[in-house]
Parts: sequence; C-alpha cells; structure tokens
Amino acid sequence: MELGILTFIGLGLNDERGISIRGLEEARNADFVFAEFYTSLMPNLSMPNLEKLIGKPVTVLSRHDVEENARQIILDKVKDGRTVFLVPGDPMIATTHIDLRLRAERLGIDTRIIGAASIQTAAAAITGLQSYKFGRTITLPLTATTSPESPYHHLKTNRKAGLHTLILLDLHAEKRQYMTIPEGIRYLLEVENRRKEKVFEDTTLAIGVARAGADDVAVKAAAAASLEKLDFGPAPHSLIVPGELHFMEMEALKVFARAEDVAG
Repeated sequence: MELGILTFIGLGLNDERGISIRGLEEARNADFVFAEFYTSLMPNLSMPNLEKLIGKPVTVLSRHDVEENARQIILDKVKDGRTVFLVPGDPMIATTHIDLRLRAERLGIDTRIIGAASIQTAAAAITGLQSYKFGRTITLPLTATTSPESPYHHLKTNRKAGLHTLILLDLHAEKRQYMTIPEGIRYLLEVENRRKEKVFEDTTLAIGVARAGADDVAVKAAAAASLEKLDFGPAPHSLIVPGELHFMEMEALKVFARAEDVAG
C-alpha cells in the first residue's frame, strides 16, 4: 500500500495568525490535524480561533504522545489520509520534531516542511543585530540544583570569536514553568562567580527579549546587573549577549533596545 505524506507546519511565534498561507491551505485540506505546544510557548494562541481558521478540530498531543506513542497516534494515520502536524515556531528547530520526521521516513512515509518564524530569526530582526554574526545558540536549563556550566563554556567560545549569542531560557510548557530574563542572568552570574573567567559579569552588555512576535514585545539592552532588576512581563523570554558590534548594530541597539551606552 502506498503511504501518504506527513506535513510539518510551523505556527510562528505568537498566535494562530503566524501560520503561512501555504501552511493554512495544507491544514485545511488535511484529513488529520495534530499539534503540540510543549516545545515552546505561543503567548496569545487561541485553540478555538485556530480550529475556526483551519475549519476542523485539532488534536493536541503531549510530549509523551509524540515521543513515546507517535507510531500509533500519528504515523499510522498517514496511510488513511493527509496528515499535518502543527508546531510552534519553525518546524525543525526542536529535535523532537526531527526525530519524528526520521521515524516517518524510515517507515516509507514522505515528509514535507512548511516553515514559519522562530526566535532564531526573530532575535536579529527585533534587536537590529546582524544575523550572520550569531554563533552557537545555547539553552539555560530549568534546574533546582547547581547551574550546569556547559552554557557558560559555549558563551565563552562565542565571545572569544566576537560572535553574538542567543540564549534560550528553558520552559516546561505543560507544567507552566518558565525561566525569566532575571533568572537567566542570575544563572550566568552564578557560574561566573565559580569560574571567574570574565565571560559574563555585572557589567556585561546583554539584551532581554520577551514575547517575540507579539504586539507587546519587550526588548531592552543594558548591563547585566541593570537588566536583572527589570520586569519583562509574561513569558517566553530570551537573552542575547552581543559579540563585537558594528557601528550600525550599536545604533540599532540604542534605537530598538533603548541601550544607553554601547561599544564595539
């Protein structure tokens, strides 16, 4: 029997309006529509509005559904009709989606990708930093114990190369747990206090970005100690530590991120 196609569709950053026209058409023509919202938070997403937009019900899956039971829940449906999987941001940013796509292909199921905006692209757009000057993206994990030092190491490597660093702040969407910008700063300062390598200090220039893609997006550049004192409002939050700045990037941070004093 010829198997069908599994299409991964990105929903963008903020709400159901972030889906592309192509993605919307594909979802409307699908026989089965699945979605997950555990890999990222879409702060203004409305499920009733999403289903109204698509014109059919959407089955929302948990992490366990996708990672443990995808064969029975999703992949077995493909042979019975057109199947789409809606995900926050851009479809292949999260490794869990790459894993699902690999499993589908191993079963002989063709897959398609319909992209959308993600924090990876939005970070440069919001701040005015040049996208090609970003180094490795790092994640600060939510942890109740001593902060792991690997993110600090990767930040050090990026800074040594003069590259900007996008720092994703961990979240457990299903548990409604989200790391904030001040918490992320304290995490890095805690590691700095142990390592003392002058990678991230109170005076280090950092940029806080909250709710990228939303109308009430918040962005502020300042010394880490100053940024730690600010309330950026609801999640999701991200941090950026700039590397060497071009004069146009300096001006952009002053205008777009209200930075008072920046230097290359």
